[in-house]
Amino acid sequence: MSDSEEQPTLFEIKDSNLDTGLRGIPVGTCRTSFVSPTKGVHYVGYPVSDLADMSPEDIVFLLFEKRLPNRQESQDLAKEIAARAEEMPAGALRILESMTPGSGHAMDWLSVGIQALGIAETTGDVRADSLNLIARMPELMATIFRLRGGRGLPKSGSEPQRGMVENFVHLLGVEGDEAEKMIRVLRTFLVLHMDHGGGNLSTFSGKCVASGRATLYASMSSAMNALSGPLHGRANQSCLEFVQRIGTDDPAKIEEFVRSELAAKRPIYGFGHAVLRAEDPRAAVQIDLGEEICPDDENYKIVKALREVAPKVLSENPKISNPHANVDVASGALLHAVGFHKPEYYTTFFGWARVIGISAQIIDERNARSGRGVPIYRPKYIGVNQPIQRLE
Repeated sequence: MSDSEEQPTLFEIKDSNLDTGLRGIPVGTCRTSFVSPTKGVHYVGYPVSDLADMSPEDIVFLLFEKRLPNRQESQDLAKEIAARAEEMPAGALRILESMTPGSGHAMDWLSVGIQALGIAETTGDVRADSLNLIARMPELMATIFRLRGGRGLPKSGSEPQRGMVENFVHLLGVEGDEAEKMIRVLRTFLVLHMDHGGGNLSTFSGKCVASGRATLYASMSSAMNALSGPLHGRANQSCLEFVQRIGTDDPAKIEEFVRSELAAKRPIYGFGHAVLRAEDPRAAVQIDLGEEICPDDENYKIVKALREVAPKVLSENPKISNPHANVDVASGALLHAVGFHKPEYYTTFFGWARVIGISAQIIDERNARSGRGVPIYRPKYIGVNQPIQRLE
């Protein structure tokens, strides 16, 4: 071989390593959360089911500080988030008013809204920008819901001292018993969905963009775009639509339906997980919450029966490693039961929650390696015509 010819590059590669979406390949560390195959998601070592009844603001503290707050710290952070929400830049969300109601998917609006907040005000301090975005998410979410529905901007003024979820429900104009149930479900939903390790698509995408020193807002908008796809964040939407197609809580008819879907090679939504090999504890939390909030709701009753029937059918297939219920099995039914009747909005709640966990992980990566930060992400791709000598 002449000096001008390219020398083969040496890699320890198997064909099975390539074109797998990096599935299962370790690339870094995560300080905020991990997923146990048998016990589910843990935030900073705490099983998420143990945290489900805590305030979302306290879990913000946990993910950012890596410990639970004491009473004074809890109050201080809640006040700080409220103060940052009150400082919403004037006209920051005006761009959403120019968009046609009902156009696109709600996740497209969320991505645009986050970018708009960043254009209006970016401090360049990733922690400050993270807390600003977290604080302003309730008003952004309420604005999206109202404008997409053709109802105009929220008629009630923002009252962030109520709490993040409470202010969102207030901005929607919901009050009384209906508001209390909505708040109960949303607080739990946010806590259960805030973080899920470092390698899921939306988190990884946000961190990749942030590694190039893009702003927190640009990084988070990218994460929301990753979350918008049907194989990731839209699962809760698809699951409710699946439950509504079943239309009955009769176990025999549900089994017949599940078998027909499998025969047609269609997915059984709400079951299985990339890591878990047992029922997702987040599913159990939401099933229990449904007994409290909406035990007689038709969709909820179908979910309860489906949770018993589907695993028995799925476990008949030896290729299915996890036939158990996941977090999406009941979330859509609960959201629908408390008044959110348009499933295309459900992923925005998922996105709202993940803004918190992804922000915490971006901060951690910026502070890694003694403050130098994680290097810009750049995985190796092998050119089809690239000379390769595989190491046996």
